[in-house]
Amino acid sequence: MALNDCCIWGCAKAPQLGMANFHPDSSRLSVNLKQGTEKWCKRECCCLRAVSGFESSGDADRIRVQPSVLLEGFHKDANIINKQLRGNDLCSSDRSKLRVAYKGLPGAYGEDAALKAYPNCETVPCLDFETAFKCVESWLVDKAVVPIESCIAGSIHRNYDLLIRHNLHIVGELHLLIKHCLLGHKGVRKEHLTSVISHPQALVQCETMLTDLGVTNIAVDDTAAAARAVALDGRRDIGAIASSRAAQLYGLHILAEAIQDDDVNVTRFLILARDPIIPGTDRPYKTSIVFSLDEDPSVLFRALGAFALRNINLSKIESRPLKHCPLSAVDDSKEGSAESFKYLLYIDFEASLARAAQK
Repeated sequence: MALNDCCIWGCAKAPQLGMANFHPDSSRLSVNLKQGTEKWCKRECCCLRAVSGFESSGDADRIRVQPSVLLEGFHKDANIINKQLRGNDLCSSDRSKLRVAYKGLPGAYGEDAALKAYPNCETVPCLDFETAFKCVESWLVDKAVVPIESCIAGSIHRNYDLLIRHNLHIVGELHLLIKHCLLGHKGVRKEHLTSVISHPQALVQCETMLTDLGVTNIAVDDTAAAARAVALDGRRDIGAIASSRAAQLYGLHILAEAIQDDDVNVTRFLILARDPIIPGTDRPYKTSIVFSLDEDPSVLFRALGAFALRNINLSKIESRPLKHCPLSAVDDSKEGSAESFKYLLYIDFEASLARAAQK
């Protein structure tokens, strides 16, 4: 069995809906199980842009999404991440005030997750996920909170790719119960709406109610941006799907609560920092690793079997195409060879590196 370029992130386990226990002071963990040298995988990733607002005309089907309307809602510090920075340039001077980055405008579910993890923190809204990663790397913030998996929508593949591209560590996780609300202006009833604006996943997750209303769905990149756009636009026939907190922030009224099709809608968030935690054996831990495999019929079986033989439970397995070398030749028939994708495997297992080494 040959494991290629394996990266390891240590993370304290979160057994319930809440933040994981973690320790902030530790050293970096990285291994290469094939060559025995430290090497971190780097990948080319596409970029996403947040869509922050919309322009409206007389008819719902003529509404145009306009990305630049609400950009002033994002944190001013997050706009200078591409400049050369020193470690102490832009972090909060009050070190008792933890700064936590998240994707979206104030009132986004990412901010709810950040405040659940650190109730007294200063939240820093970012234009996209990559900006949140870069803010931590550039010392603009102390930590970032990003979603990695939804029980309804599945894995957030963008953030799996960004974990490889950026030099950060998982130091905790939390689970956030998502409760969608239909928001509108005061005095409006949901039957008055002709259009509803929200994140694409929120629109899908509330499909039954939207179908019953017969409204036009308008997709933007952030639920809080949808709420703010409705508040600024002023039209009474347009609503937004967002959180109850977004309604408070942007002066909207809740027209209907808990409108999602599935009563239980939970998103798992990762907490990222510049430095990893020191794993121990004194409490339950979770560890995340990513690696690639050589072509062999039994290599995956033997790789996963190593965990079973040590009685280590795997809580998550995810695969992503190996971008810098996506195709490999395999013997498919006597007439020649066929090409297949090569993959990175992301695995979460319920043990610390210290415990795994003991086994």
